[in-house]
Amino acid sequence: MKRTFYIAAVFIASLTLSGCGDGVELPALNVETDLDKIPLPEDQTGLEEIQLKPESEPFKHGDDGVYALHTQEDFDRIRERLHLDTDNTGNSGESPWKEGYVPLRDNNLARKVTTMNCAATPEIVRGAYGEYKDNYMNAAHAAARAYQLGLRWKIEKDDEYAQAAVELLNSWASTTTAIIGNSNKSLAAGIYGYQFAIAGEILRTYDGWAPEDFKKYQDWMLNLWYPENKSFLEYHHGANDLHYWANWGLCNVASTMAIGILTDRRDIYNEGVTHFQIGKTNGRLSRAIYHDFPGTNYAQLQESGRDQGHTLMCVGLLGIICQLTYNQGDDFFAYKDNLFLKACEYAAAYNYAMKEDLPFVTYVWQKQGPHGIEPISQEVLGAGGRGDNRPILALPYYHYLKIKEIPESRMESIKIGIDKLFPEGGGNNYGPNSGGYDALGFGTLMYAR
Repeated sequence: MKRTFYIAAVFIASLTLSGCGDGVELPALNVETDLDKIPLPEDQTGLEEIQLKPESEPFKHGDDGVYALHTQEDFDRIRERLHLDTDNTGNSGESPWKEGYVPLRDNNLARKVTTMNCAATPEIVRGAYGEYKDNYMNAAHAAARAYQLGLRWKIEKDDEYAQAAVELLNSWASTTTAIIGNSNKSLAAGIYGYQFAIAGEILRTYDGWAPEDFKKYQDWMLNLWYPENKSFLEYHHGANDLHYWANWGLCNVASTMAIGILTDRRDIYNEGVTHFQIGKTNGRLSRAIYHDFPGTNYAQLQESGRDQGHTLMCVGLLGIICQLTYNQGDDFFAYKDNLFLKACEYAAAYNYAMKEDLPFVTYVWQKQGPHGIEPISQEVLGAGGRGDNRPILALPYYHYLKIKEIPESRMESIKIGIDKLFPEGGGNNYGPNSGGYDALGFGTLMYAR
């Protein structure tokens, strides 16, 4: 089930291009004209389903019962289901919350005192060069730790967790002044940017966070992280709009949105919403999810032909964006007739149901080479990282099943993935490398209903 692409014409056209930089023109590719995604023509008809709210409209915060990805209703439900009022261990709780609580409760990062290196560094380096060596895992540990401590504070009602988290966030805001490296610094800015912002949003109502320190933290996110996000989404290091894979754009969209919420900047949040709908990069929702197969429960992701580790990373980032915006009254879960659900089912079908007969539409990656665009055709699903254990499916599963009330028969493969990945942990539960910290996780605990 493939579209016909005239790859030879693509490569011939690419030979006429000179060096890369801002404003690189894509070659006139001979492709079917019904594509509104890759690579041309550009057709944005019907893409803006979510209307931007006026800048004067306030965000929902903790005082309104909203804590970024979570709500007070969520925390109350979890506490009740864990029976924490009668048993503070959670051991007598109900499934699946009982099992979902264990990875958080027992995580080294979620302890009041941790043995892991979360120390703030003057510069966050991802993409080592010259005298600068990679140190971004400190930021990965710190952002994950702050989030996990915030969850334990809200669930267990123990202020010592919040105090430990606030001291950590204050230290980073007082110490770190730059995000540097090669182009990979944009991954650091996006991934840890959204995670630091979400952690701060959870903790903003903690009485022990001095107002002047919280303001300093907001300014830190606004002045250090947001410019990096904006730079990538607008200029992407001088490459053509479609060179960078979807995960690059998605993490920077997520960070832009989360920082907008944290700093009460509706204009910044709206930039994220706009890019997610009509942006030029693969961080646009209708590019990150490349093709909707009519009459099926499947939608192919932009990275599906690359490998599955990055494909699943995109599923996780899409979930974060949908959940952040849903709690602010913008329903991207429902976008294009629940397109995200179809992408989750497609990814789960290949990775967890291990289906071999999935449809696939040829994807032409617009790789930016030294002499212009060097298109690479992907004809089949990429098998690398197939079946990776990532905490990404509980969030969409419970939303579509319990909130949207979509029949589980449309989530057959997602349910298989839920069972295989049960219970979902978070940072420090999936190995020491960066991939183990791409998702905040703990979906079994936080999203089950």
